[in-house]
Amino acid sequence: MECNDYNITRDLERKNLNLNPLQRGGVLPREAREALHDFGDGYSVCDYCSGRLDEIAKPSISGFLEDLSKFLKVDDVRTTHGGARESKFIVMHSICEPGDVIVVDGNAHYTTHLAAERAGLEIIEVPNSRYPEFRVDMDVYEETLKNSIDEYGEIKLAVLTHVDGDYGNLTDAKSFGNFCNKLNVPSLLNCAYSMGRLPIDANGWNIDFVVGSGHKSMAASGPIGVLGMKHEWAETLLKRSPPRHTKKEIEMLGCTSRGAPIATLMASLPHVVSRVNNWNEEVELSRSFVAKLEEIEGITQLGIRPTNHDLVRFDTPILHEISKIHPRKGFFLYEELKSRNIVGIKRGQTEWFKCSTYGMSKDQRDYITDSFKEIVEKFAK
Repeated sequence: MECNDYNITRDLERKNLNLNPLQRGGVLPREAREALHDFGDGYSVCDYCSGRLDEIAKPSISGFLEDLSKFLKVDDVRTTHGGARESKFIVMHSICEPGDVIVVDGNAHYTTHLAAERAGLEIIEVPNSRYPEFRVDMDVYEETLKNSIDEYGEIKLAVLTHVDGDYGNLTDAKSFGNFCNKLNVPSLLNCAYSMGRLPIDANGWNIDFVVGSGHKSMAASGPIGVLGMKHEWAETLLKRSPPRHTKKEIEMLGCTSRGAPIATLMASLPHVVSRVNNWNEEVELSRSFVAKLEEIEGITQLGIRPTNHDLVRFDTPILHEISKIHPRKGFFLYEELKSRNIVGIKRGQTEWFKCSTYGMSKDQRDYITDSFKEIVEKFAK
């Protein structure tokens, strides 16, 4: 049998500056790259397993989960397959029944909707403020939640996106947790773009469940998710399988990540714990990046201003106008950036783009803004 050429190469040299928000928080430090080499084989963490992944002592997955729970300030924590999406589904599947009603914010990731649909749930959506901020206001969320309780009698879960993946808007997690607790509605905070970038205090914010993404924001090889919970929910979410497989947790399907994803997440944790202390500096650098890019007439930040996150979305009508007259049409921007070793903006995209400079130096960010200025000056009439 002859196999196809699968082209298992990556057109991203280390010298390239990658602006893709999906990848900035997932860049592996040296320690994680070494772990990836050692634990790349399939079930490589299972050499000393006695039946429970969370109890493995070599490598110390049990110790890692203890440290992870302290880092997130939760009572119990597990890693999951697939990222935050699977963690959300586990919560919904565990505490809800088909036909139950949940409330989600208007900036929710599509996987929030799919997880709810897979669990057979009905969704009430809290509207955002629309253009240009797309803000999810906590007063509006609380009012929507109260109205939903009045109409349906019981709301099984309220979901809030801590930082959304479209505009990088940071929401008020503490207010959310407090009014959900007051209304006796379990709360879930989607931290896919915050856990591992900025400090998380789940118990301090009165949040029942937090979910995160190792490959988006915790410098891990994906896919791998994180699911933290208050201890009162552990019996429901972490119940075991009697009588056949008494060691196995049903919602985890026995075990979750057993190779490179969890090994790299473990190796990166000290690096991640350290870098969240620099979050305020990251925000200031992001704001400076936005200010310099907005010096170009025809480029404007969308979302809450000033930004409180590294993920930023821009309206770019000037670039779209250039694409109409450029011989390469919408591909011109990608190609001009690539020639300057800048990647991460999708091919053909000129009307708008979102990007992240998380972890980059000030000089690197200045180089990127200068490159955009050069491109506009080169082609704009």
